[in-house]
Amino acid sequence: MVYNIGIGNIIDPFSELTEDYMSKLKLNLVNSSYNVLATVSVTYTAMHGVGYPFVVKAFETANLKELIPVTEQITPDPEFSTVVFPNPEEGKSALNLAIKTADENGSQVILANDPDADRLAIAEKTSDGQWKVFSGNEIGALLCWWIVYSFKMRSPAASYKNLYTMSSTVSSHIARTIALREGLSFEETLTGFKWMGNRAHQLRSSGKQVIFAFEEAIGFMCRDTVLDKDGVSAAAHAGELIAFLYTRRETLNSRLNRIYEEYGHHITKNSYYICHDPVTIKSIFNRINHFHNGEDNTYPTSILNGKYNVVAVRDLHTGYDSTKPDHKAVLPISKSSFMVTFAFDNGLIATLRTSGTEPKLKYYTELCASPELPDVDSITATLDEMVAAIVDEFLEPQKNGLIPRSD
Repeated sequence: MVYNIGIGNIIDPFSELTEDYMSKLKLNLVNSSYNVLATVSVTYTAMHGVGYPFVVKAFETANLKELIPVTEQITPDPEFSTVVFPNPEEGKSALNLAIKTADENGSQVILANDPDADRLAIAEKTSDGQWKVFSGNEIGALLCWWIVYSFKMRSPAASYKNLYTMSSTVSSHIARTIALREGLSFEETLTGFKWMGNRAHQLRSSGKQVIFAFEEAIGFMCRDTVLDKDGVSAAAHAGELIAFLYTRRETLNSRLNRIYEEYGHHITKNSYYICHDPVTIKSIFNRINHFHNGEDNTYPTSILNGKYNVVAVRDLHTGYDSTKPDHKAVLPISKSSFMVTFAFDNGLIATLRTSGTEPKLKYYTELCASPELPDVDSITATLDEMVAAIVDEFLEPQKNGLIPRSD
């Protein structure tokens, strides 16, 4: 559209950019006949943001059935008048109106964007009538499996080594497991899509392609329509996955269980402590990286008196990485923040880090079990035991006066 303002014309590229975006999105979708035939009903909320018209157009582009909108939340409202906090990452508390709409209309699935539509949340009604809100890591597992599966289905090849999946350091390693099992490559980046987007651009410049990237805070890059987290394209790819599964009488949750059965359970436990004293935080991490007689780059080697052994350490404050021949970390380091990752001999990955914006000392843990260990309760018990020991032995919360998360 061209506007004449008397001294010249102003060109509004909105329509052209939208059509260009949808054209690129269409190239990356399956556009299967299943999409329109699926007997699944999907409710959508824009959370008082901008996503609704774009997700509707994306569903049309994918030949998916029309969405059921949460009408009270489909137009932008800076007051966010129907939610306490407009972030679908908060779970059911942010999805009350979407759940009400879905129940009234017989929907089995809810898709939710945050107000600026760069994140995607998914919930599904279970057989007992309750709603399961998937975590960012669970959505990452589902979308990664689907993107890899559908890509290989459409483009059979002898080698997929130039295709990549990607995730951030504090996200589940399921994208790595799927990629390596399916013959793809994988890269890990620092937290934030600026790192993943820039790395995806570098890889594309060298003839490679990142077909999926994610972080646990419900941010997803599905294929390379946009080299950033994008809740609109993620919603379209999720819509295709939902249609594919429901035509086979599967659900998202049943497929998630199958993914973990095939690739091994990846069970996470994340939380944080509050610490308002920077000196205490510095002392905690100084002890961790001077663990043996105060020597530099010496770290704990086990927990629980040797029951679980540390096999690798990466410290992005000091730049130390025990897995590299020169012991130098490849990922960027920061002298203004702390971030240490421990790998244990049973598959546990634990990252301790400070927040850049809040007085929080965070921990992210994931036990990546082999498919030969199907007992989820046993894996969870091991994870709980190890996390308690890591917190007690490495962070020493009582000694350091750390305040636990209030929930």
